[in-house]
Amino acid sequence: MINRVVLVGRLTKDPELRYTPSGAPMARFTIAVNRTFSSHSGEREADFIGCIAWRKQAENLANFMKKGSLIGVEGRIQTGSYEGQDGK
Repeated sequence: MINRVVLVGRLTKDPELRYTPSGAPMARFTIAVNRTFSSHSGEREADFIGCIAWRKQAENLANFMKKGSLIGVEGRIQTGSYEGQDGK
């Protein structure tokens, strides 16, 4: 099976650089990706994709990119879920 995605869009806010307890850099950011078609009212819509970068890529992203920057991302899709103590 193939799990590969390529996205081109703009950063919705400055990337958040953090470090794991073991010291590995991690950056969280969201990309707004325009859809190729317009809505019924003629407006262009966008999808907002949450992303994570690791290690040197995370540090470079945090140092050189900011809100509104055009960015290309290649990676894989990974989903997850969380169940709290209340069962939700």
